[in-house]
Order: sequence, then C-alpha cells, then structure tokens
Amino acid sequence: MTLSPERLAITIAAHAADRKAADIVALDLRDVAGYTDFFVICSGNTDRQTKAIHDAIHVGLKKQDGLLPRRVEGLGEARWILMDYLDVVVHIFTPDTRDFYRLESLWGDLPRREFDPQELLAELPASSAVS
Repeated sequence: MTLSPERLAITIAAHAADRKAADIVALDLRDVAGYTDFFVICSGNTDRQTKAIHDAIHVGLKKQDGLLPRRVEGLGEARWILMDYLDVVVHIFTPDTRDFYRLESLWGDLPRREFDPQELLAELPASSAVS
C-alpha cells in the first residue's frame, strides 16, 4: 500500500517524535512547489540526536512501508540533514542551524501543521516505538 503525501508526512513526524525531536512542523507546499508536497522540519539538540532522528525515520519507513529516501544530504556533519522522499522532504536541524537558516520563515504564508509529539507517538505501531 502506498502512503499518501499527508500520511507520509505524519509518519515521518511520528518517527522523529519517537527520537525526541523538537518543534516538529509540516509545511504544505502543494500550491507553490512542483518538486515536493510537504516539508517536515524538526530539531535535535545535538548532532548525535539529529543522526538518531534520521536513523529512526530511515529504518521505520524502510521496515514498515518499504520506502527509502531518494537522497540524503548532510549526514556527515549532522547539523542539517535533508532526506528526500520525493513527496516529502525532511529537514532535521540542530537548534543553531535551524535559527540561522530560518527555513520556515522563507516559506512564510504556507499552510503549516505543528505536531504534538505525544499524539504522534500514537501513530506508530507498538513494535517500533521506543520505551
């Protein structure tokens, strides 16, 4: 079964929440960009945490949905990791890098959804959530 772009964005956000990502937001780009439908943006407190968030998204989508990102950038330094799932592009930042680039501000008036991490965790199958 193929995930809709909306469901994919929520699933990605849920995997990020499972690794304690902060400030998880989805921006709806469907009316303004031809290359993707959503950006999912989140933060990890350290480069180690951004890598853990990346790993959770990567492994979770591969195991549960058979999806792999088309491309991953920034994993080496891990201050801004980009994962391209075509319909959804994931941006995982450290706080300083997120403040510097202000990606959400660049896309100003787009519809956005801020996620509650506790609600997102309910989206994950029990076998994948961290205790």
